[in-house]
Amino acid sequence: MEYFLSVAVALFAGLMFTRIFRLFHLNFPDVTAFLLAGLLIGPYGIGRLGLQGVGFPTFADVEQVGLVSTAALGFIAFSIGSEFRLSELEHTGKAATVIGIFQAVIAAALVDIALITTHFILGEEVLPLSVAIVMGAIASATAPAATLMVVRQYKADGPVTRLLLPIVALDDAVGLVIFSVSLGVARALEGGHADMISIFVNPLVEIICSILLGAVLGFVLSKIEKLFFSNSNRLSMTISFVFLTIALSYLEIPVGPVTISFSSLLVCMMLGTVFCNMSEFSADIMTRAEKWTAPLNAAFFVISGAELDLSVFGTISYVAIGVIYIAFRSLGKYVGARVSSTAMHCDHNVRKYLGITLLPQAGVALGMCNNAQILGAFPASIIRNVTLFGVLIYELVGPLMTKSALTAAGEIKTKPEEKKSRERFRRKTA
Repeated sequence: MEYFLSVAVALFAGLMFTRIFRLFHLNFPDVTAFLLAGLLIGPYGIGRLGLQGVGFPTFADVEQVGLVSTAALGFIAFSIGSEFRLSELEHTGKAATVIGIFQAVIAAALVDIALITTHFILGEEVLPLSVAIVMGAIASATAPAATLMVVRQYKADGPVTRLLLPIVALDDAVGLVIFSVSLGVARALEGGHADMISIFVNPLVEIICSILLGAVLGFVLSKIEKLFFSNSNRLSMTISFVFLTIALSYLEIPVGPVTISFSSLLVCMMLGTVFCNMSEFSADIMTRAEKWTAPLNAAFFVISGAELDLSVFGTISYVAIGVIYIAFRSLGKYVGARVSSTAMHCDHNVRKYLGITLLPQAGVALGMCNNAQILGAFPASIIRNVTLFGVLIYELVGPLMTKSALTAAGEIKTKPEEKKSRERFRRKTA
């Protein structure tokens, strides 16, 4: 009962916060409202009161509803995968690939340079060299969930949006490779075992196997859906396949020195890509799935807000390193996107605003933190706390900046009827 009560409270709090924002004319994206609602009911808010069934008293309580977050990320990745339609990639595929790789590498490089310099200034006891190297790799990751939510909420469309979603999807594959190589180097510096298999082979195997598994499941789904004559039943089958894909992505199969593993995000993205390119029913199914997953996504962001650890503000060194990390990651994302989009002769708005929309960071970065545990307790704790500091700032500010950038690019337009509805709401509450 407590599990369902916690999810219900999270969803209720998130939705009510969107109304409070409207009441005070705060023009923030719903993602920001959900995250702040999570902070309110989390261990640093109402949860601290210890009231049974009201909020999350501890982070262990937040982890108990982690299944919701896992499912939501799977559906978010599936939706982003649908952006890789061959008809559209003919126009944006090359640019998205070049920009996606370049901006991730530049962000990682700038953060590495900044934190390695900081390491020599502050010393090994404050910022180990292994931590500086791994933090650069984590900087390459971008959060697909917040970006997709902003695009959906405001129905953004245009050159920036069409490039943004494929780039965010590509970010995970690029980030995974950079992180695996950096983690292998960091392990060697910490005196641990690092070899070519763990540094290069396993991450490449993970990416290739994730793509293959997602492609096979997408092909099977597109064929099975032809057996049904109702789009409601097709939607149910699609949902079941997303859950199946998430479950299969947890498999780890050792084959000699190599471990065959899967990235749930990449597998679900590939599932969506193949399905949308092969199924004639995909457009209607994706529209129905978007409505079905709306409350799931809302609960996911509230839970994400509850997971934000405010204790990182209590250690000056973490704050200082976090500020450097945020500043140079933001610079790397913007400069990387600007330079590469200019080289690809992209639209002026793409060159000017795309980098700003790539700032949000969350789940993928935290997943990398968990893998960094192999470096030992001290380096892993620094990596986690600095990343949490960055996630806290990026998740609260990133969606608003994404919305502002897409608005400035002219890709978010308020509909006349929406304007009238808001005006009526303001008059009623005045």
